[in-house]
Amino acid sequence: MQSLKDRIRAEGQNLGSGILKVDAFINHQLDPQLTREMGEQFAEHFREHGATRILTAEVSGIAPAYATGVVMNLPVVYARKKKPVTMNGTTYQASAVSRTKGDVVTLSVSSDYIAAGDRVLIIDDFLARGITIKALVDIVSQAGAELVGIGTIIEKSFEGGRALLEGLNIPIHSLAIIDSLDEGNIQIR
Repeated sequence: MQSLKDRIRAEGQNLGSGILKVDAFINHQLDPQLTREMGEQFAEHFREHGATRILTAEVSGIAPAYATGVVMNLPVVYARKKKPVTMNGTTYQASAVSRTKGDVVTLSVSSDYIAAGDRVLIIDDFLARGITIKALVDIVSQAGAELVGIGTIIEKSFEGGRALLEGLNIPIHSLAIIDSLDEGNIQIR
């Protein structure tokens, strides 16, 4: 997606240690027009996969998942990082280590919002090591639902997340792929 690549080049910051800062338009402040365009791109790519709902992880995955849900007219479910007292009954849970925060989070989704028979499209902000997305995949499996695709805004190809997920034999689509963050540069494919 050229407009996304242009924004990464113009405003993205390589913070070292594999960290790409894009909080001016994705993770902290949102650009509504860019977010809408991302949703349109994901919808176009996954339209024929028959998704019945979209799943993401809070917080940064919510905006692109919502934008995709609006275009595809699908409900969006986000895995909670802290299980609220209102989430009673059966919940599906999986743990993931946060790449930027370094702590372990347990993602939780109520069985009220994902179930057997659902065809789930996962949309998230980054595909790096693939650990958060793998946790979402585990939640889909626990629910007895079918995973039909994974979409990410930015993939850091050098961190191996795609390799972790390729055995799932489902389509993975990234809007921008970063091949290297070496020597302070941002190398976009």
